[in-house]
Amino acid sequence: MRLAFLLNGEQFETEAPGSVLLLDLIRGCGLWGTREGCGVGVCGACTVLVDGDPVSSCIYLAGCALGTEVWTVEGVARREPDLVEAFIEHEGLQCGACTPGQLVMAAALRARGKDPGEAATREFLAGNLCRCTGYRSIVESVRATLGS
Repeated sequence: MRLAFLLNGEQFETEAPGSVLLLDLIRGCGLWGTREGCGVGVCGACTVLVDGDPVSSCIYLAGCALGTEVWTVEGVARREPDLVEAFIEHEGLQCGACTPGQLVMAAALRARGKDPGEAATREFLAGNLCRCTGYRSIVESVRATLGS
C-alpha cells in the first residue's frame, strides 16, 4: 500500500503492508522517540498526534494516516522546545519511558488555547501512565507551558 502523509511537518511517502502499525512505521524511519509500552493502547507511551488528535500509535494502522498530518515527539520537541525545557525545569521526566507520550499530550492540550486548570490538566493526561513521578512534576511541567 502506498502511504503519503505529513510527518513532523514534512511530506512522507512509503510503501508498506496495510497491516503495519503507525508505531512500527515511525520507528522504522529512525524516529525512536515514540515508545512501545503496553502494545494495547492503554499506557500512552506511543502517543502521537494525527491531525492534532492524540492517538495510540501501537494500535493505529498506518494506512489510517493516509493524507493526514502526523507529529511524533521528535517533531513536537523541535517545534515546541519550551515544552522540553519545562519538563527539565520542573523535573517532569524521570526514567523517560512515558516522557514522549507526555510531551505529545502536553502539545495537544496546549493547542486547545488556554489553561484548563489543574484538575482538567490531570484528567487530560490520565491516559499516560508513569511509574516514577507520581504525576505532580509532570502536571507542573505541562501547566508551566499553558497560556492563561
